[in-house]
Amino acid sequence: MSSNENYKFEGWVGVDKSAVDGKMVWQSYNPKSWEETDIDIEITHCGICGSDLHTLRSGWGETNYPCVVGHEIVGKAVRVGLKVNGIKVNDRVGVGAQCDSCLGRKEDCEDCESGLENHCSYITPAYDGKFLNGDKSYGGYAKYHRSPSHFVFKIPDALPSSAAAPMLCGGVTTYSPLKNNGCGPGKRVGIVGVGGLGHFGILWAKALDADHVVGISRRGDKREDALRLGADAYIATEEDKDWETKYAHSLDLIVCTVSSTKLPLSKYLQLLRTKGRYVQVGVPEGPLPAVHAFELIMKGVTIGGSSIGSPNEIREMLQLAADRNVRPWIEERPMKEANTAVVDMKDGKARYRYVLFN
Repeated sequence: MSSNENYKFEGWVGVDKSAVDGKMVWQSYNPKSWEETDIDIEITHCGICGSDLHTLRSGWGETNYPCVVGHEIVGKAVRVGLKVNGIKVNDRVGVGAQCDSCLGRKEDCEDCESGLENHCSYITPAYDGKFLNGDKSYGGYAKYHRSPSHFVFKIPDALPSSAAAPMLCGGVTTYSPLKNNGCGPGKRVGIVGVGGLGHFGILWAKALDADHVVGISRRGDKREDALRLGADAYIATEEDKDWETKYAHSLDLIVCTVSSTKLPLSKYLQLLRTKGRYVQVGVPEGPLPAVHAFELIMKGVTIGGSSIGSPNEIREMLQLAADRNVRPWIEERPMKEANTAVVDMKDGKARYRYVLFN
């Protein structure tokens, strides 16, 4: 079912690297050309993610300006393609960091066929990406967003839009590695970084019923927050003396949300039990520290990574949040103040996610 398109696509556009300094410009742009598998969303909320800052300043490589960032989008479906199933006009829906993959349209794709669309070689990010037809993708610091329906998700009734928005990237980025690496009863889990991603990690680890959850950060100023989020213990790596020795062999799984090239990776590995797993989800603008092979071999530990989450994982996560009353710590900011909010985010003022609203 479709509605007539009587709206304009406009939003906060980054035109060069200065955009990250609060210099985005409000202007119109052309979304991807319409296909009957698409959905147009009138945006009510969009989370601010660290990825937005990296992209605005071309930190992960040169951004294809002009660019509208924002990939934690929630709003109302206002146009629904004739080939869309399961979503109708006026449904409350969301889009995360990915808005397309090949879905077998380019070639046989093992990842898409296996429900691992987030690992497809032809992934289209929700912004600063290209669709298979060559059109650019534009994100959610805007009034409207157009996305292929495969990556549009109905929001459970019990979940407020402002809480659901940051889950669509920050939430699933931590939920997926926890779920896929056995977080649950009987497991002891560490979350490195108590910030926008890391606070989600603590929330999910508790919701998944891990036996013991440890928040890990450089300083002790987030200790009380981590405990209020549900952590059972906290390590301040720049303040707690000999922490890597005191807590050695204590964790089954570590998820690292920190985007730093200087993180003490070797010391984190000491915290792992035999056969433990370390999963990196934070993406620094440079290489991770080197580790010696013996640091992996002697205890049989593994280092891995995780990229956002699949559509099925996003649906599962949203339902878990609704069922277990998981709520991120957010501060809502008007969309008209996006430039100021981005600067505040860059300055580390968020506790722990900013969510823009129209």
